[in-house]
Amino acid sequence: MKQPFRIGLGYDVHRLAEGETLVLGGVTISSEFGTVAHSDGDVLLHALCDALLGALALGDIGEHFPDTDAAWRGASSLDLLRHCVGLVNERGYQIGNIDITLILERPKILPYKPEMRSRIAIAAGIDQDAVSLKATTAERLGFAGRGEGIEAHAVVLLTMRD
Repeated sequence: MKQPFRIGLGYDVHRLAEGETLVLGGVTISSEFGTVAHSDGDVLLHALCDALLGALALGDIGEHFPDTDAAWRGASSLDLLRHCVGLVNERGYQIGNIDITLILERPKILPYKPEMRSRIAIAAGIDQDAVSLKATTAERLGFAGRGEGIEAHAVVLLTMRD
């Protein structure tokens, strides 16, 4: 029997380096530092993909989009998200809501949040008011606090399709 709802938790982290591009929530952010990654390094969307895959008990993003596969080099994480949303739909579920926390010292993302929420909502096929996006610093503690990396946590609720 299919469960009426499923919850998934996702986490991702990427190293930051000068001269790399910073993409978060499908939006290119103006910054002197960017993520070092096989794809576009969108830590926010990678955590979300892991949350969706986790809710479905389908493993993790590395199993679906391995960094050893040249097909995913430089890939848009919005495409990865659309693929994961397709898996949700194929299994008879829909996304109820998304809650993401981004942890980074800089840059400030407040000006970019509306566009990020919009792009996530469109790719996920849900209303923007079902996408929560928060950002915080690490108070200069650990790798994120020292500006060496960026991390994201995501939680999703899936409900059975009507």
